[in-house]
Amino acid sequence: MRHGSALRARREGSGIAATTVWGVQAEEPGTPAAAAADPADPTPLQRFRHNVWRLVVTTVGSCLKYRVTGLAAEGAFFAIVSVPPLIFALAGAVGYVAERFTDAQVEDIQQAVLDLFSTFLTDRAVNRVIARTLEDLEGGRFDVVSLGFILALWSGSRALNVFVDTITIMHGLGGHRGIVKTRALSFVLYILALITGAISIPLVVAGPTVVREWLPNRADFLMEFYWPIVVVICICFLATLYHVSVPVRTNWSFNLPGATFSLVAWILGSYILRWVLTVTAADSRSIYGPLAAPIAILLWLYIVALAVLIGAAVNAAFDTVFPQEVTTRARRELVARLRGRVVQARERSGDSAVD
Repeated sequence: MRHGSALRARREGSGIAATTVWGVQAEEPGTPAAAAADPADPTPLQRFRHNVWRLVVTTVGSCLKYRVTGLAAEGAFFAIVSVPPLIFALAGAVGYVAERFTDAQVEDIQQAVLDLFSTFLTDRAVNRVIARTLEDLEGGRFDVVSLGFILALWSGSRALNVFVDTITIMHGLGGHRGIVKTRALSFVLYILALITGAISIPLVVAGPTVVREWLPNRADFLMEFYWPIVVVICICFLATLYHVSVPVRTNWSFNLPGATFSLVAWILGSYILRWVLTVTAADSRSIYGPLAAPIAILLWLYIVALAVLIGAAVNAAFDTVFPQEVTTRARRELVARLRGRVVQARERSGDSAVD
């Protein structure tokens, strides 16, 4: 211990700052040791490779430090829990707007709900419970709508709260925003996610072929921008999620790298999951039985949550390698405030000991 203290004192006295990356101790650039090791100015290619390596190491370190795999599982669980009450709330609201639709359209909506539940429930449960419940909701039930939306908002916002908390902590600003403000922000983001999903998901599911039939012939040129529009909508929502999750107001464009990475990872992960499910489902004798569909949905939501959290780690790595003045100042203020609280606590404990 004495030898380590002396070595540390000599390093501090010489102005050498050391950092440890994956167990390897390296000198920080700009210190005398770093200048002696590399007296010549690095070339642009060397600086680029160095910055890319720092981004990769910082991103991986953040993912390991903040357990993004476990937090993604938590977010996926609460996301799938919010689906059934949301469906019942929408089904209960159908009765209030049924007069504007034909009987065939109302039956199609009810059949779509039954088909959704039949993917992970037995036919007996669907016919005895779900179908009868939908029949009772034909006239509209305000209590069902209210309770369904409340449960959906609670569980859905809980999933968004995982993202907001993790993004805040990754930027080194944990505790900067209060619990009440964080929860309120999660509610707002969940409502925004529902609106964005209501716009983007039908576009993705329908595809350009179906949408082309809805548009007049004069607007066929818009189909050339179909997928770019869908991609831009998704990236803008992800960048907005990262932007508002940071407690201080940063530049919105600084969140685009993580949003782009998250979208690419989500698409690749979805294709891989689809391929795996297609291969494993080739055999009709599935060991999961009626649970196969909810397991697939849960895995897909896990991939989505994991992609979002890794994208947040990418943005945090960019903020570390290329720090913004706003976040740097906020971190210093947070550290100063925490040190002040520690000093006050020590003074209080010292006064109580004297008494």
